[in-house]
Amino acid sequence: MALVSAKEMLEKAHEGHYAVGQFNINNLEWTKAILQAAQETNSPVILGVSEGAGKYMCGYKTVADMVKAMIDYLGITVPVALHLDHGTFEGAKACIEAGFSSVMFDGSHYPFEENVEKSKEIIALAHSKGISVECEVGAIGGEEDGVIGGGEVADPKECAAVAELGVDFLAAGIGNIHGKYPANWKGLNFDVLAEIQASTKGLPLVLHGGSGIPTDMIKKAISLGVSKINVNTECQLVFADATRKYIEAGKDLEGKGFDPRKLLAPGTAAIKELVIEKIKEFGSDNKA
Repeated sequence: MALVSAKEMLEKAHEGHYAVGQFNINNLEWTKAILQAAQETNSPVILGVSEGAGKYMCGYKTVADMVKAMIDYLGITVPVALHLDHGTFEGAKACIEAGFSSVMFDGSHYPFEENVEKSKEIIALAHSKGISVECEVGAIGGEEDGVIGGGEVADPKECAAVAELGVDFLAAGIGNIHGKYPANWKGLNFDVLAEIQASTKGLPLVLHGGSGIPTDMIKKAISLGVSKINVNTECQLVFADATRKYIEAGKDLEGKGFDPRKLLAPGTAAIKELVIEKIKEFGSDNKA
């Protein structure tokens, strides 16, 4: 099955009151685990690629070609979108050219007027090729691949202005952060989320920093218009933990346990298990 735009899957999620997970990929193993998890749960899925991960995997075209070939080889039949995560203006253009089916342009660090103008250009270019677009208002807290946000709460009026540009889904800061949540985290601001959903007239909203948010908050966010939830840190943590246990148990010293296909297998299995859990938590299982 060919890659698809994320627009339709997220509109269906919004109408059906569930969310589609975006799970970031870093290599072949991560991609395979996430695709298999989506297929087994009959769920649409979004593969997220940060600009740093794109460079690590030898460029956006390499990533796009790998994902397309893997979908064919594994016989994946559920809808799959390949999405640039927190893209720069030039990065978004490069991914459109490389064959991604969805891009995020993160102009939240620009003055608002400049964010609007750049967003408008990316939206026009992407839509001319059938590619979906995510934009951001109010920087997400924490750090991801050098993109640092202070956890600002987005202005609903600014969200409305970006929504009017024709963006397909919108990331708006509501107190969420990338990485691990600190013990003194205040939680999501649901009042602002409700205002943003009203101001954007029912546009599918995106919750970045989905790792570690309690299930009750996830469910409430979905009920208030969140249709896409990004997960990355939790995948990294379970992968590292499973790999550590394999090595500490001396498995890499048994036979050919040092073979990377065996060495990376426990971490890959852990990611697949986590993604299945998240898909069920978000309610997208059997929605493909």
